[in-house]
Amino acid sequence: MWNNTRVTQLLQIDYPIFQGPFGGRFSSPELVATVSNAGGLGGYGAYTLSPQEIRETDQQIRALTPRPYNLNLWVSDADAPGSPVSDADYAVAQAAFKPYFEALGLPFPEKPAPFESRFQNQLQAVLDIRPKVFSFVFGVLSADVMEQCRRAGIITIGAATTPDEAVALEDSGVDMIIASGFEAGGHRPSFLAPAERSLMGTSVLLQLVREKVKVPVIAAGGIADGRGAAAALLLGAEAVQIGTAFLACDESNAMPMHKQQLFSPAAKQTTLTRAFTGRLGRGLVNSISEDLTGKENAVLPFPLQSTLMSSLRKAAIDQQQWDKVFFWSGQIAPLLRHRKAKALMQSLISDTAAFFERPATTLA
Repeated sequence: MWNNTRVTQLLQIDYPIFQGPFGGRFSSPELVATVSNAGGLGGYGAYTLSPQEIRETDQQIRALTPRPYNLNLWVSDADAPGSPVSDADYAVAQAAFKPYFEALGLPFPEKPAPFESRFQNQLQAVLDIRPKVFSFVFGVLSADVMEQCRRAGIITIGAATTPDEAVALEDSGVDMIIASGFEAGGHRPSFLAPAERSLMGTSVLLQLVREKVKVPVIAAGGIADGRGAAAALLLGAEAVQIGTAFLACDESNAMPMHKQQLFSPAAKQTTLTRAFTGRLGRGLVNSISEDLTGKENAVLPFPLQSTLMSSLRKAAIDQQQWDKVFFWSGQIAPLLRHRKAKALMQSLISDTAAFFERPATTLA
């Protein structure tokens, strides 16, 4: 059976279908529960939450589903933790971004204060909660943390954008690895080499990772329907993780205009840019991403660039200047069809099953 894999057996779920754990408060308990209750694995991106908010969110999820779900954190949540922005770097950023603030009638923000990592406090909250699944991006966990997870019965999943990252994750002791192709929306979770040098497509990455590691591999990037899921499973994935298609569903916390854009002709054009957060991420092309192409030297380190851009994003939304709002999206968005998470799950399950149930002579 196509849905009987090491992933479904270990997680005790019915179908090898994961919902991407969106950060930035785009996740919702309702979306997580809908996916888990349908037999998949819902996921909540908690990297922007305080420890108390993580605990409260976990309680909300548990009230909606008795099934397994995934909490996700960023191992590296700052590119220059504790380091101040130099006056020279701030001046370069001001020269590049000030026109956009002026167009919205905003003063240019003061230099962002240094950012202190929150990961350790967030991690302790997750260890206290003991979710069935803890996934993480942008790095590997220490041997001590991995041992704590094992003792607590927490299944760990790391994310890789290259075969070398997959090997590093397996060596650290993870139970599963997500192979994240460059087609995926959101941030590129690279950690051994710059993200710009870690842009392998999902199908190639999946095959190369499968050759390097023995733990189950989950394919992510460019998958939104049963055909995509079946293709990944045929190439050796033991589950698929789907982001953009679930982000577009009513149950996600993405704003209505974001969802509208994902179903519009604008979804045909995506780009990878550091302009909005300081880390490379994929979303829909807009005027700022177009203008800043090739000008990465003007971008502050993550997450200070996010801090710098926060007032501009808010004003652009308030003024409905949508060409200045960056909407996260993967390249697969033009194939989206479902606005309800339950309907999307039903379609994914039935269409994937139908593919594998075809007579062998019709699979070509």
